[in-house]
Amino acid sequence: MALYVMKFGGSSVGDTERMQRVARRVVEKQDEGHQVMVVVSAMGDTTDELIDQAKLLNNDPPVREMDMLMTTGEQISIALLSIAIHQLGRKAMSFTGWQAGFRTEPVHGKARITDIRPERVQRALEDGNIVIVAGFQGLTEEGEITTFGRGGSDTTAVALAAATSADFCEIYTDVDGIYSTDPRIVKNARKLEEISYDEMLELANLGAAVLHPRAVEYAKHHQVRLVVRSSFNHNEGTVVKEEVNMEQGVVVSGIAYDKNVARISILGVSHVPGVLAKVFGSLAAAKIDVDIIVQSGVTDGKADFSFTVALSDREKALNVLDGIRGELPFQEVTSEENLMKVSIVGAGMVSHPGVAAQMFDVISKEGVNIKMVSTSEIKVSCVIDGSKLNEVVKALHTAYGLDTESQAVVGGPQDRR
Repeated sequence: MALYVMKFGGSSVGDTERMQRVARRVVEKQDEGHQVMVVVSAMGDTTDELIDQAKLLNNDPPVREMDMLMTTGEQISIALLSIAIHQLGRKAMSFTGWQAGFRTEPVHGKARITDIRPERVQRALEDGNIVIVAGFQGLTEEGEITTFGRGGSDTTAVALAAATSADFCEIYTDVDGIYSTDPRIVKNARKLEEISYDEMLELANLGAAVLHPRAVEYAKHHQVRLVVRSSFNHNEGTVVKEEVNMEQGVVVSGIAYDKNVARISILGVSHVPGVLAKVFGSLAAAKIDVDIIVQSGVTDGKADFSFTVALSDREKALNVLDGIRGELPFQEVTSEENLMKVSIVGAGMVSHPGVAAQMFDVISKEGVNIKMVSTSEIKVSCVIDGSKLNEVVKALHTAYGLDTESQAVVGGPQDRR
């Protein structure tokens, strides 16, 4: 007997027919002799619909009340799935995140898990129940309901698997696994049999939509055996683990892209110690994640530098900079949209010089200028104009030998709450 955590995203439980399919899938796992815990997201577009309703009432709704509102979607899902499993003649118990023992930091909208107390769900398992847990939510020590941000149900599943020493954590989605790139763009992308935690973490952070970055980070830290597979068939998925057997000649494993990019430039800043600390410290205090940072040369004691943020954070970041202008004089702040970040990722890049040069050459041959570059041991990212996304991704996929006759990629359709 093994202990499985099975996570199903919003599209997998999008209506009652799909809910019944998930119920049968879960019962099949129990019929194989295993204990089963299930983590589910809100049904279909429920979360977006709740957000839309809130904004009809208030353009800037309080974050606490938004957490109160959005957690209701998952509570509907867990109750309905439990009801469907009972109809199949099996015992099931549903739990909200806080009933399942998830404790978080006191941050609304993007809370991190601080502790998990799974005793109650473990007792339910021992009593022969299929345990169903609401994803994406927890409780602070002060009793406030919090959410983990979009994609947080992945993190719920992995954290639950770690806390209960589960043998497997299976993430069910609407694609067959992790692919070498988005199959909606590259029809002959390949499905990966396995991928390392580090590669998957880079891809998730760079825009791949199949797994949430925090979930991968949590899995790596706790060595959770993670499998990504389809909820619509029984095909073998992709295993995410510590080390993988590198395919001969494969340097790049996947190509990711992110359209949610804005570039902000600060011009004419005094070139003195503490400038960067003040700017990025203020952005961090406002919970704004900064990605690529580039500083240009110094002229007459003045410097220019640029950085990227999520497009959704652009206005907030500009407001932060405006707020510190009195403490840190600068000539001008500009911002640019309609950008994308395209990235290549692969553990094989460490020992292969010239990978970045090849990427730059491929992009230039598509007639696209590179605006910013960021590198690590296993990835190269370029910020470029977003008008030729498909052409650039296809060209890179071919250049690094990732094309295959069968369809397969790293960022398929989103099913990530």
